[in-house]
Amino acid sequence: MLARAGVASRREVERLIEAGRVALNGQVLTTPAVKVEPGDILTVDGAVVTEAEPARLFRYHKPIDLVTSHKDPQGRPTVFEALPPGLPRLISVGRLDINSEGLLLLTNDGGLARALEMPQTGIVRRYRARARGRVTQERLDTLKKGITVEGVHYGAIEATLDKAKEGPQGANLWITVVLAEGKNREVRRVLEALGLKVNRLIRLSYGPFALGTLLPGEVEEVGPRVIREQMAEHIAPQNLPKGDRPLWKKPAAAAAGPRRGAVEIGRPGQAGRPGKPHRPARGAAAGGEAPKKKEYKAGWAKPKPKAAIAKTAGPKRRSGAARRTPRPGGPKRG
Repeated sequence: MLARAGVASRREVERLIEAGRVALNGQVLTTPAVKVEPGDILTVDGAVVTEAEPARLFRYHKPIDLVTSHKDPQGRPTVFEALPPGLPRLISVGRLDINSEGLLLLTNDGGLARALEMPQTGIVRRYRARARGRVTQERLDTLKKGITVEGVHYGAIEATLDKAKEGPQGANLWITVVLAEGKNREVRRVLEALGLKVNRLIRLSYGPFALGTLLPGEVEEVGPRVIREQMAEHIAPQNLPKGDRPLWKKPAAAAAGPRRGAVEIGRPGQAGRPGKPHRPARGAAAGGEAPKKKEYKAGWAKPKPKAAIAKTAGPKRRSGAARRTPRPGGPKRG
């Protein structure tokens, strides 16, 4: 009930109950195995938990140096502290570690988050990894059979070598990684087992949802129609959203900002590269004002009078026919 209401994930709710912060009809709960009936009053820290709103889903471009958590014991900045105002209480679908970036799905439905996280669901995640080292495509293909690293078995992984750039310290590789489990630091640990050191990791897609053109720190709500079409099997019928348009829109200031640092994912070997900064139209001045015309000194760029042109022009050359015409009284040519 609490996870569905977007209070927290199921595991976090269990910790809230263990801490004695959850009460049902005024009685503090000691176990989550309690059935909530219609009309019951459920509270967390004394605040009444209202009925759950329909399922909502958001795409978020997580930057590096943010922890995927509501609170961090070490005091590091978190994803949820960086979100813009006006959003409902959200939880993340899975996690991205502090040094990873890219697509992070956020939802108000704990049940939906759990369904999308479970390996049994088979949701495909796509990543772009930049790594230092040397590897062949043949060796990457061995990951299709799975691999065990330090006692942890990872399922089938599809890895494609997209680009290798030689440098003084070895090759800098771009690798596309596709997997369906999403265990903790799976991409980094698997590639490290092949002798590669990942120095940048970008999640490009999670199931049918892609990072697209979202800039780092930007968030965008998935439309209700898309949720009904793509996620209906993971959401109870009574919790499916209605309508066609999202309820939340990004602030106008954020929407009008320069699109700097976008991640390109359209061409092999280009994903994860910073996009080109936005440039104003040619001839446009800063601030959107019309450019001023260039001022010339008096007399500059003025056409010469036709009379002056006639005086300075030399005699016109006669055509061939005119030269062949004899002058009056002159000798005739044989």
